[in-house]
Amino acid sequence: MIQEGLAKLDLEMPKKISSDVEVFYNPIMKFNRDIAVLLLQSIDKKNMQIADPLAGSGIRTIRFLLELSEDKIKSITINDYDKKSIENIQKNLKLNKIKDKVFLENREASKFMLESTGFDYIDIDPFGFPGPFLDSAVKRLARDGILAVTATDTAALSGTYPSTCQRKYWSNPLRNDNMHEIGLRILARRVQLVAASYEKCLIPIFSHATEHYMRIYFRNQKSNKALKQMFNNFGNLFFCTKCLARSTKEPCNCKKYETTGELWLGQLWDEQLVQKMLQNNKQKENEKFLQTIALESKINVPYIYDLHKIAKHYKINLTKKEDVIKKLNASPTHISGTAIRTEASIKEIVKSYAG
Repeated sequence: MIQEGLAKLDLEMPKKISSDVEVFYNPIMKFNRDIAVLLLQSIDKKNMQIADPLAGSGIRTIRFLLELSEDKIKSITINDYDKKSIENIQKNLKLNKIKDKVFLENREASKFMLESTGFDYIDIDPFGFPGPFLDSAVKRLARDGILAVTATDTAALSGTYPSTCQRKYWSNPLRNDNMHEIGLRILARRVQLVAASYEKCLIPIFSHATEHYMRIYFRNQKSNKALKQMFNNFGNLFFCTKCLARSTKEPCNCKKYETTGELWLGQLWDEQLVQKMLQNNKQKENEKFLQTIALESKINVPYIYDLHKIAKHYKINLTKKEDVIKKLNASPTHISGTAIRTEASIKEIVKSYAG
């Protein structure tokens, strides 16, 4: 018997987590599901029609039904291509005494979405690359709806396999101290481009790079003005390998820099939503993460600086991160415990070490 949040699962745990497991449940992704529950509880939406096209064990949507306010959900449709998964979900719905608002489907995920009438929230959480499911998800996402997308193929997004990233995500990654930040922004643009072909504008409202995956929640805005603004937020990041400056254009006069492919340069979070999530959070183990995101969301720059790397590069004594943050009006970042997010230049950061 597995307990997660308020949900119980009667499920045999595999010795090793892989895509070959008959009924897929990954305990490491509990945090992912914690945030999903908290975000849906915090957004200003009621009577949502929710879809979980790749349900696996069904734990995510069972938690939605048990933990979200009753007025949040109009209906939840749980789908999985594996018949054994659906059988187990049926068993666990009974175990959790859930009878209302839930429908089960046993179809290929994209076909299930395309043959539906549409949803206010769609959660795409596959094993690996989410690309095959984006087109159908975008088509069936309602106006002002929320699309959640997880990518677990972080080696491609983080620059270990740049050719794979170029082929699947249509951009060039970098393997440096910003690789997870870059990966998030490449993922964002990839999803946004699919939506743009249907004249839908997807803007990130919450994002995180955690453990072995990257996760972004988008809100759908359908307007030409919003689309134009979205495209204005696409661009490249430049990283000087000599002085460690970074920018959305050539960062300095060193002329020794590496650059990403095109990615999303806009905000990764809705600041007001983050504050509400922090207020609504009841899980102490997630509080520090949310506090960090709340600070991070106030600074709209598409890169971070690793203080350890700067100290080593400039051969200066390492200063406490908290002191640098205070001097520069910067923030910590959930992406790295040794990095900060700041509008300050590399010269200002180095100067802050002098006291």
